[in-house]
Amino acid sequence: MSGGVGSGRIAADRMRQLLRTYLVLGSPNCRDHPLRVLEAALDGGVTLVQFREKGPGALTGEPLRALAAQLLAACRRRGVPFLVNDDVELALAIHADGVHVGQEDEAAARVRARIGDRILGVSAHTFAEAEAAVRHGADYLGIGPIYPTASKADAKAPQGPAILRELRDRGITLPLVGIGGITAETAGDVIRAGADGVAVISAITLADDVRQAVAQLYATTDAGTSTT
Repeated sequence: MSGGVGSGRIAADRMRQLLRTYLVLGSPNCRDHPLRVLEAALDGGVTLVQFREKGPGALTGEPLRALAAQLLAACRRRGVPFLVNDDVELALAIHADGVHVGQEDEAAARVRARIGDRILGVSAHTFAEAEAAVRHGADYLGIGPIYPTASKADAKAPQGPAILRELRDRGITLPLVGIGGITAETAGDVIRAGADGVAVISAITLADDVRQAVAQLYATTDAGTSTT
């Protein structure tokens, strides 16, 4: 898949499929080398990947770009889109499929102008933030943290699945992915509350069996969808 300029914006139905089992990873949150973690996750059925290289020990400069290119290549071999967190320059340099930005990162409207038709994800914590992201060209919204998480030192207070119901009830129809402390045991609740998928960091990257962890998440989200 390529989200490059000229191919047209991704369709909402396709975006919903891609959000089903969404891996966010970087070297600071992987127990093993990120490439090995990613390859096992792809074997398990991950549908979308975001490279988020932040936190203690995060790579910079050429090592950062080299790792990003390695991970992108692995995703391309499997036909899974690869997004970059917050770093538009890196995403454009390696021809990534898109970018994900938070509320404290570069403004979504500016990012959309810079990346053309590539996928744009935006984090939102309130209805007002979600509404603004829709106006500014987001293809999907990352909603959370749903549950307590240790993966982000600056994470906001968890809101539970209720925030997803609120956004749906108030008319947000854009594809939504829940993030923050989600496990195979809670993923179904997140889907039933209105999310199209779950974004996961440590439940995959720190799992003893990464492939199995992804397969369990995928099965749980699929079951959650079938009961809505």
